[in-house]
Amino acid sequence: MFETKSGILFIGGIGFFVFALLSNGVLPMIMYKDLPEQTAEEVVNPRLLSQFRDLQDRWPDSFRTAFGELAELADIPADASSEEKTRIDADNDKIRQQVTAKAAEALRLGRQIYIGEGCWHCHSQFVRPVSNESLRYGPVSKTIEYQNELQRPVMFGTRRVGPDLCREGGRRSNDWHAVHFFKPTLVSTNSPMPEYPWFFSGAPDKPSRRGLALITYIQWLGSWQESYPYYEELSEVRGED
Repeated sequence: MFETKSGILFIGGIGFFVFALLSNGVLPMIMYKDLPEQTAEEVVNPRLLSQFRDLQDRWPDSFRTAFGELAELADIPADASSEEKTRIDADNDKIRQQVTAKAAEALRLGRQIYIGEGCWHCHSQFVRPVSNESLRYGPVSKTIEYQNELQRPVMFGTRRVGPDLCREGGRRSNDWHAVHFFKPTLVSTNSPMPEYPWFFSGAPDKPSRRGLALITYIQWLGSWQESYPYYEELSEVRGED
């Protein structure tokens, strides 16, 4: 076998396959086997909460029907007593927990829809360390980013008809995503992406529970990065960062 070119290539191919399996499969499993898997509640962050509240601000009726109404945090008066501050802090903590629970609910549903609609076929969620991908889609993906329930299984994608969405969160506004799901060509000329009118009640400004959940999930992707591509500084406006 080693006397022919095809034999050498065959053995080399097997060797590269084994090396790739060990370095990209077995080694990361050994390195991160003791790292606990985070829940959806644990990966909700201030950036995602800003986007989630923005959905309520844009489409209050649709949002209220889908997820109820998000309570606002109370301000602490400058002259408040220590007892009053403690009470307000406790109330605000309860509000944060309630809002986080609703955001996590939307994330779980959004991920299920993303998988069920086959979005992962055309949009990968893994920035590879080749071909200057980091210049197009952001930092190369790290194993630790996938150690949570929303990344099980990891959606590497089967082809890239559309861009990688690993860093999509914050790049575009919620209303852009709504129009894009309703009729992609309205915001992206000649887009091959199919329309998803069943995420809405007849118009892009009337998203259903499924539509709101999917947008929430898309806005979560990459929101954990230190460098976050805000289309507007929602966190500064709301004072939540």
